[in-house]
Amino acid sequence: MTDNRRTGGQLLVDCLEALGARHSFGVPGESYLAVLDALHDTVGRLDFTLCRQEGGAAFMAAAYGKLTGTPGICWVTRGPGATNASIGVHTAMQDSVPMILFVGQVGTGMKGREAFQELDYRAVFGTMAKWAVEIDDADRIPEIVARAWKTALVGRPGPVVVALPEDMLTSLTAAAPLSGPGHYPEPCPPAGAVAEAREMLAGARHPVILYGGCNWTDDGRAALQSFAEGSDIPVVSVFRYQDRFDNHSPVFCGEAGVGMVPHVRALLTGADVILAVNARFGENSTDGYTALDVPRPVQRLIHVHGSDLELGKVYQPALGIQAGPNAFATALAEAGPVRGAWNEWRSQARAAWEAAFDLPALPSPVDMGRVTAHLREVLPEDAIITNGAGNFAIWSGRFLKYGADMRLLGPQSGAMGYGIPAAIAARVAHPDRRVVCFAGDGDFQMTCQELATAAQAGAQPVILVLDNGTYGTIRAHQERNYPGRVSGTDMVNPDFAALARAYGFHGERVETTGDFAPAFARACASPTGAVLALAISPEALTPRVTLSQMRAAGFKAQAGK
Repeated sequence: MTDNRRTGGQLLVDCLEALGARHSFGVPGESYLAVLDALHDTVGRLDFTLCRQEGGAAFMAAAYGKLTGTPGICWVTRGPGATNASIGVHTAMQDSVPMILFVGQVGTGMKGREAFQELDYRAVFGTMAKWAVEIDDADRIPEIVARAWKTALVGRPGPVVVALPEDMLTSLTAAAPLSGPGHYPEPCPPAGAVAEAREMLAGARHPVILYGGCNWTDDGRAALQSFAEGSDIPVVSVFRYQDRFDNHSPVFCGEAGVGMVPHVRALLTGADVILAVNARFGENSTDGYTALDVPRPVQRLIHVHGSDLELGKVYQPALGIQAGPNAFATALAEAGPVRGAWNEWRSQARAAWEAAFDLPALPSPVDMGRVTAHLREVLPEDAIITNGAGNFAIWSGRFLKYGADMRLLGPQSGAMGYGIPAAIAARVAHPDRRVVCFAGDGDFQMTCQELATAAQAGAQPVILVLDNGTYGTIRAHQERNYPGRVSGTDMVNPDFAALARAYGFHGERVETTGDFAPAFARACASPTGAVLALAISPEALTPRVTLSQMRAAGFKAQAGK
């Protein structure tokens, strides 16, 4: 008779392949050797990208989930591997993106003794992930993995953590692998709720559409754009999701994010009806929960979300609708546009967004205003842009225009170091697309070891390092609150171009604005990716306020106390 048994590790990998996983990221560990052995046989079907640190691997999985809308898979070993990876789990949760982190665990007979590298993963990740679970019985692998996949995707997408005891992975099981993923259609809005939402919008004087989330389909995005344009209603994205609506549309009016620009805040505070679709109302997209009153906004709020847990969590809506974003947008568009006398309201907001691209010359050897103007001209329509966190991210966030096919991968969690792993994940998923990462000098040094991952995987992006020798965001706050007392923010940096070349990348230092365009062309032509270190003055911390002006304002504020 044929023995149909397999190890728990083999069954787990078979189940993931059946669910639709095609790529995974990780750092090897002895606690999940049986999984690594199973992955040996899935090359070309379920590939493993070897990373250099678990935080980078988890960032890659989170970015992959955001880019593709399917769970990003990450493998790490127990204890230190899991704690290193926690930054990616937190980022996936704040971004509302699907991800599954598989973590090695001590053998079942050792649990509870504080064995070597033992952690209680339910306790560690219980408030950080949508679900944290441990598989103690190999026979239950198909059940639990299917639930993890579904949980990561359905409702508000997010991360799931699955712990894998070492002896469970090596035990033999006759359990059958999954035959395929389950089908979970988005919840559709009740017809009456759609009609009520339309009635509220039609009765508005200053309506606004606020949207967010990664789980949009092309049809859903087209439906939302069709309704917004047909109704001439201004559209605003939540923090770092401006790529999910065509910025070239006349109704797109900006991003509600960190350092909210005045015209976007005026749209939110001046609106009388806000249709929020797929938005979770985070701190950054509400200007610290001040643009709308908590818990009952002055604005009449129509909140649409696939998860009932998001409705009324912070703001009590005038109308709450549990529905998927694509199903709701489709129903809204099929019912036709609504009409109102708000054309001037929308056109003024659009004009303010367009005007924000006009910048004065910056006091810096390399002027990022002119750099981003050049990038707007030469980037392909399907380029993928990534960034980590810091003042530098304003350039990728507010000074590029994201068309229908362009993508932005940036962390809502404000996690430094995300940009490089995200760019590598983007190149893994789409090796034929131009991927450009914006990184600050401090941000770059959080995960620059992953350049080795990129080289080994053949997934090298183009990386722009804004080298100003300081942790810019913290320095800005420092000068405003403790002017002239610089502490712990200035950096002595390596030669980034030489470091890039050591990893096999093309590396250049760009000393002037005029040097950028030819250097970027060389970077894009490099078959091994590129790192361009841009000479940026710390004076040019923001597009319109210099470091000296921040310091002067700080001294003035202190004198006035």
